[in-house]
Amino acid sequence: MSGAGQLPLPLDTAPRYGREDFMVGRANAAAFDHILRWPHWLAPAAIITGPEGSGKSHLAAIFAAESGATMLRAAHLDAAAVPDLAARPALVIEDCDNVSLDEAALFHLLNLARERGFFVVMTARRPPDAWAIRIPDLRSRLRAQPLLVLEEPDDALLGALFVKHFADRQVTIDAGIVAYALARIERSYAAVQRLVAALDRQSLILKRPVTRALVADLLGREAPDPAQE
Repeated sequence: MSGAGQLPLPLDTAPRYGREDFMVGRANAAAFDHILRWPHWLAPAAIITGPEGSGKSHLAAIFAAESGATMLRAAHLDAAAVPDLAARPALVIEDCDNVSLDEAALFHLLNLARERGFFVVMTARRPPDAWAIRIPDLRSRLRAQPLLVLEEPDDALLGALFVKHFADRQVTIDAGIVAYALARIERSYAAVQRLVAALDRQSLILKRPVTRALVADLLGREAPDPAQE
């Protein structure tokens, strides 16, 4: 079946999580540097926090690639899995502010990490004090670990991320279009991700490149002068 209204087949747009693909700026440099200092950490664990799209999973993937860490979601952590997990060289536990977190399992795991010398990286949108932890000893243990906060991005980092997200989709984007778009959207990681996804999809549907006019159309703004395209 074909036709002008046919939707394009989805392309492989999986993000690239290599060390060289991480866009470093003032908002994330301290967290990035800490991850790269592994295995010379003073604590057995680290907690990465930040808003949606800020690069928590990317940093965790860099750590996993360097350390050979096993990666799992906090919702899948339970007491029965702890002995096997404690035999790994390192662990990444994502989404630790999940309401289904098994606190006893995490506390046991962190105790074993300290005793046996393996490492644990946890990710969450919120810091541990906002996780509603019920076990006081676990709350104290989490507070003792380094907190790697990914702050809201500045303009330079937003621009670099805009280019990266298009590169992940195998699309090269003009710097002028990046500047035009960033001047008209919310200053957040998630807003950049959403706009890039929408622009890429609309570009495929219309079979035309991404332009200022396409950006304006998607954002519901007046299109720029065609001479600027």
